[in-house]
Amino acid sequence: MYAPERQQEILRIASESGRVDVLSLAEQFQVTAETVRRDLKALDRAGLLRRVHGGAIPAGRLGFEPDLAERDTVAAGEKDRIAAAALSELPADGNIIIDAGTTTVRLAAAMPIDSRLTVVTHALPVAARLSDHPDIALHLVGGRVRHRTRAAVDAWALSAYAEINADVVFLATNGFSLEGGLTTPDLAEAAVKRAVIAAARRVVLLADSGKGGQEHFARFGDLSQVDLLITDAGLSPEAARDIESRGTEVVRA
Repeated sequence: MYAPERQQEILRIASESGRVDVLSLAEQFQVTAETVRRDLKALDRAGLLRRVHGGAIPAGRLGFEPDLAERDTVAAGEKDRIAAAALSELPADGNIIIDAGTTTVRLAAAMPIDSRLTVVTHALPVAARLSDHPDIALHLVGGRVRHRTRAAVDAWALSAYAEINADVVFLATNGFSLEGGLTTPDLAEAAVKRAVIAAARRVVLLADSGKGGQEHFARFGDLSQVDLLITDAGLSPEAARDIESRGTEVVRA
């Protein structure tokens, strides 16, 4: 297969799947990973793909946001391991914020029934998971609920978080990188995420490695604001060291 034919097929796969990764493409086309990277670089220069950590996404997808149910099926095993590792970051007795996201919902689902905490969240799925925990003082922040994320946004949510001093926030993101920071497709979601970072003394980011290197439309913070990143082994040791060199602890679950 000639390079133009291979690149056309890469575009087709990216369009259908929403993302391509270097190693899978190299195996499929029986070429080296470096050959695939050259293909992705050429397609990126042409404006047809946007390169991200480990692969690429269609150029038009920086503002695309899949539905919550669709995102929940991506990297499910990795998200479960991340949530399990995050349990050790829960304070013994204190107050936390749980952000909206598929991995943070898994954290809520994994929390022991006898947890004694004050929990604040603007995410309906998180609140649903914790509503039957008798010793959790659960506070649901209000606002306009976005259908795609089932999360409250806008002025009510922002004003509520402005009055909170939490011990820890368990933060979610659609993308993270040293250069691009923390990003999400929606400006209203980004504003609330910015507010929850400001409302907590410690920031724990729960993000699978597939989000590494991804950049979306709305930037809400920098990795330097994150005290601990809990991710999975898909994040390379080299990338983890680069992040830690900027002051953020990294756990690869």
